[in-house]
Amino acid sequence: MKEKHRGKRNDHKMKPYLVLQYLMKETDEDHVAKASEIIGHLEEIGISAERRSIYKDIEEINKAWLIVQEEAETIEEAAELIVDDDYKLILYNAHDKGFYIRDRRYDVSDIRLLAQCIYSSRFITEKQSKQLIDVICDHVSEHQASGIKHEVYLTDRVKTDNNTIYCNVLTISDAMSRLLDGKKHTPEKISFKYLKCTIQNATNKVERRADKQHVVSPYHLVINDGNYYMIGFDDAAHKILTFRVDRIKDVKRLGEARNGEDTFKDFRIESYAQQHFSMFSGIEERVSIRFANSLLDTVVDRFGTKNVVYNRDGEGYFKLFASVAVSDQFFGWLCGLGTKAQIVSPDSVVDKFSSYLDNLRKMYNS
Repeated sequence: MKEKHRGKRNDHKMKPYLVLQYLMKETDEDHVAKASEIIGHLEEIGISAERRSIYKDIEEINKAWLIVQEEAETIEEAAELIVDDDYKLILYNAHDKGFYIRDRRYDVSDIRLLAQCIYSSRFITEKQSKQLIDVICDHVSEHQASGIKHEVYLTDRVKTDNNTIYCNVLTISDAMSRLLDGKKHTPEKISFKYLKCTIQNATNKVERRADKQHVVSPYHLVINDGNYYMIGFDDAAHKILTFRVDRIKDVKRLGEARNGEDTFKDFRIESYAQQHFSMFSGIEERVSIRFANSLLDTVVDRFGTKNVVYNRDGEGYFKLFASVAVSDQFFGWLCGLGTKAQIVSPDSVVDKFSSYLDNLRKMYNS
């Protein structure tokens, strides 16, 4: 006579977890899994199951979830709570006759937003973007993940081809840190080579100057317009400079205490970003510019409100008073606004802008 098995077989001890894993992947509010489909999935991986045992597994999962979420302190209390659907992780849809995961740690809209942020970032490579999106999409069903991936991959965005950017960011962060591996650390200098595109090969960037090592004391890492930047004190130039992290190569910590503490003592990252990013470097001057009222949102997005003055200036116009890094890029931005923007003062900046326009005209009139 065959002896009856007592207790669960080893392969059945994992069954509730495998049921949960299947439901997490295959179900959401719009997609259910019938008990027969769950049984079929388990049989594919070599585990036999009955309809009654699936219902029991789901009940136990709901109890365990309540205890982990600290809604219940005991199994008995959890058993009382799961009578109410509001407390269940897994619900039964009577209309579609199937089970689905209702309560996830992250809402699908949160995951969609994260995926869009990842894919719109120029400093993350195409391959790394897809890997990261795969990771975060583990928190939604495969049906939802498929929609999210389709949406973000349609984004047409220029991506970096520098696969070492994560290592660069980590090295720079370690160099700036005052606490490293649980011990006090003196922020230190780094060295690196800086890359640029060439006419001969725009895809593979080359070093700006062969064999030249930049030595910089890093102070800030900033993300702006989809790019990662490092702001630091350049040893050779003796001033604050900004570098694109995806254009950095062979970054190394030097073990030398960084310079520029006095220069950065009163440094304000918000003001610096408003004046320099997307306008490049230039001599900083306080300027007054007259804009049409229709450009107010555009101007506020560009200059912000801190240390900036906005005043009405006649019917349909306003004046801006702000510190600006005066450069050709700044003038080019103004040109894009056409007759809706006019530099009012100082005269020196007005003259520079006039010369900039004259040079453009000469180029096209020659």
